Amino acid sequence: MIITLLTDFGDFYPGVMKGVIYSLAPEAKIVDITHSIEPQNVFQGAFLLYHSYRYFRNAIHVAVVDPGVGGKRRAIAVKTRNHYFVGPDNGILYPSAVDDGILKIFEIDYSISELVGELSSTFHGRDIFAPCAALLLRGDFRYLREIGEIKKLELFDYQKIGNRLVCRVAFVDRFGNIVTNVPAKAVERAKLFRVSDLIFPMVKTYEEVKVGEPLALIGSFGTLELSFREGNAFDVLKPREKIELEVLE
Repeated sequence: MIITLLTDFGDFYPGVMKGVIYSLAPEAKIVDITHSIEPQNVFQGAFLLYHSYRYFRNAIHVAVVDPGVGGKRRAIAVKTRNHYFVGPDNGILYPSAVDDGILKIFEIDYSISELVGELSSTFHGRDIFAPCAALLLRGDFRYLREIGEIKKLELFDYQKIGNRLVCRVAFVDRFGNIVTNVPAKAVERAKLFRVSDLIFPMVKTYEEVKVGEPLALIGSFGTLELSFREGNAFDVLKPREKIELEVLE
């Protein structure tokens, strides 16, 4: 069984988590999904986990974007039909777990940190979630207590008001493409979008517009993306958490 890691930790911290996992389960196989989630952006973490977990079989997914670390939020592990999800109970696991079908929800006892030798108030990725993943790999549930609830987070909470869409900037990739949380079915009849006095024609491929021109399409996430061919939409529009589009059908 593979263990995947998805965090906002950047460098250093993920390597320490791997050290904990390997010390408890030397047979583990670990895949890094990303450690470049925007700091404290739980929504983005949930979005990218939702769009990556399904490409694994029988995996343990550790997702840690945790602005409430050391506070009252619970540490949980969720068993679904095909996977386990491990992380803070702040919504990051919810969309993926529900999508795969929740079977059981567990709270992780903080005493699991005794396997690491310390319990930090700032690094539960190392002290709680990494050892939990290692024990799940080995079928060891001694630090888990079954509970009945998980904090919810809605990925596709865009609003349609008349001919306007108010949606989230779910992710900006390294090319500057703005990935929204508007699913394809919500814009299937749209031909043009107006954003900040710019017109984005709806196309299927980048080559349908000239180099440097704006475009909109349904990307690999299955949601609406705003782009510039061989350019950077984020640098032009500079959106924050949300963006408003006028839909021209």
